[in-house]
Amino acid sequence: MFWFMDMKGICILPVFFVIWSSSTFMVSYLIALFEHDVGFILPYISEIGAKPPASCIFGLMTVITAFAGMATMYARYKFVEKLNETAGGVPPALNQAALWFGMLSCLGMCFVATFQETTIIQVHDAGAILFFVSGVLYTILQSIISYKTIPYGCSMALCRVRTGMATMAFLAVPPTIICALLHRTEDKDYVFHLVSAVSEWIMVFSFIFFFFTYIHDFKKFILKLRTEFVS
Repeated sequence: MFWFMDMKGICILPVFFVIWSSSTFMVSYLIALFEHDVGFILPYISEIGAKPPASCIFGLMTVITAFAGMATMYARYKFVEKLNETAGGVPPALNQAALWFGMLSCLGMCFVATFQETTIIQVHDAGAILFFVSGVLYTILQSIISYKTIPYGCSMALCRVRTGMATMAFLAVPPTIICALLHRTEDKDYVFHLVSAVSEWIMVFSFIFFFFTYIHDFKKFILKLRTEFVS
């Protein structure tokens, strides 16, 4: 049975996050391309959301992506916490650190969405670096957590997939940042732009599709909100 026909538990969270975030970039890119704001081949992600009307769509959809990411990360945190009650193996501090890095990455998304590079570039760049670094650290910590929860959390094969995605994201961050800086200072050299843009797209989509691996885990549980009167 296909995964989209077997939506148990709360697996709708990672499914929505992956589809919505991917659509954010694709829709914004197509609008920017139609408006002749970017070139056809490998613009920076920030460039596709730099000018209206693409910037309006990009900003709105990215903020929704950030909140969807927060919800998914918090659900993952509670899943690991509950799993740890019965199976053990994951230090609570590790689970909490992963959650905080994930929240910081989503905060970085909000900065990128609301401060375009054509307005306040310093805040935009700070938000992008916060997203890149915190997002990669989140995937690394979640990969470590996955290994610690075998066989109760996920399979060895899934752990390897997560580790592969986290590694791709990690390796893509340095050339993204370094070549972007060199592109700005070295008379707009296209080689630096190409390396930086390719690395940026690889890093972002490695991060996004990392959440696709949560679908199997999120079929195993639900979250409930309980209300109690204060005595």
